[in-house]
Amino acid sequence: MLVTPDTLLDGIAQGDQRSIARAISLIENHAPQADAILAGLDSAALDQVLVLGITGPPGAGKSTLTNRLISHFLGRGERIGVIAVDPTSSISGGALLGDRIRMMEHAVNPKVIVRSMATRGRLGGLCSATGGVARVMAAAGCRLVIIETVGVGQAEMDIVSLADLTLLVLAPGLGDDIQAMKAGLLEVADILVVNKMDLPGAEALALDLEMAARTRGVGRRSSVVIAISATENQGIAELGEAIGHKAQGLCQSGEQEKRRRSAMQTEVVDWALELLRPRLAKAVQAGEDLSFGDPRQRARELLLRMGFID
Repeated sequence: MLVTPDTLLDGIAQGDQRSIARAISLIENHAPQADAILAGLDSAALDQVLVLGITGPPGAGKSTLTNRLISHFLGRGERIGVIAVDPTSSISGGALLGDRIRMMEHAVNPKVIVRSMATRGRLGGLCSATGGVARVMAAAGCRLVIIETVGVGQAEMDIVSLADLTLLVLAPGLGDDIQAMKAGLLEVADILVVNKMDLPGAEALALDLEMAARTRGVGRRSSVVIAISATENQGIAELGEAIGHKAQGLCQSGEQEKRRRSAMQTEVVDWALELLRPRLAKAVQAGEDLSFGDPRQRARELLLRMGFID
């Protein structure tokens, strides 16, 4: 049978896993059919979804926590989508798929959609198609979409532009907690999660984060600190309650709508740049030798010639 955007849209609405996977692949690869798929999705479906961002340094236990949260929210009867953003393989260009391997126990569950996506060389932790994939998951009936980013320093800031609610996961002994404060992640996290609470230094880290949240909270996001042990499944229920409470507050205050508008603006810019990239690359290859001089100035000259700037 010929697979068209219309047949894929029908399959997505019915929750068909093959249709969902095919549509996501087309969107991720910026295939010509992606435009028709994205345009045909039920735009109102995303209004019923909480987009939860999980970020933090490597070794903090983000994937284990994601696994536990999937189990927790499945217990409430919800369908869940997970977008695990992995580093791009330098050889194949694809995602390393580590996060998906760690979530295999849920990958066969028909109520869970797990997708690993490559950063594709972007400086940020999210590829430009992530927002489109979240829309597919929403149209397929997911009421929670989790986006877990790769921990690569300030690149985690990308998650904030798409998530309704952001969890920053830290653990004692990593040496990254102070760096996270400097990077400004504390200012954009809604919930600060101290994982591995059974390890030495966890209590001190939690106290430091609570103090930082109080001193930095004026005029910024109001953060709460939750201590857990994802491996031992301790504190997950409390974290789930905190997520629900925060989500309800965002909706009632109008903050979620404000964040959605900001996310849409970010996506529009990302997609515009993605659509322009092939044209710019072609112009560079067809033009004069650009292998010398100041790259920023040469880029400005290129955009001037193409009429994009004055």
